[in-house]
Amino acid sequence: MGKFQYEDTVRVDFDDRLLAHLQTVIGMKLRRSESFYFTWRESLDLGGGRTSVWLHSRAALVFKFHGSRTPRLNRTWLDALMHTANSPSGLYIVPEPPENGNATPDI
Repeated sequence: MGKFQYEDTVRVDFDDRLLAHLQTVIGMKLRRSESFYFTWRESLDLGGGRTSVWLHSRAALVFKFHGSRTPRLNRTWLDALMHTANSPSGLYIVPEPPENGNATPDI
């Protein structure tokens, strides 16, 4: 389990595989100076509900991975996550779809 940290206020655990895909999508949006919401559901042991943060180029973000190897990225999932990030509601997590033979190489 990796951690996503926003500023000094929000820390949330995500699977390393998901976190690598989120890092890529968030990085692509912020590299273009595009601000957006990122929303996720909290686990039931934390009370459930959801959290949204406003991501912008000056935000202090940390992606802390549990493992030392970067997972192979699924381009189809990246496209699906980017589609949500470009929507009015912002980035939210969607289930990983099957790869369409367009996976990016291991980094």
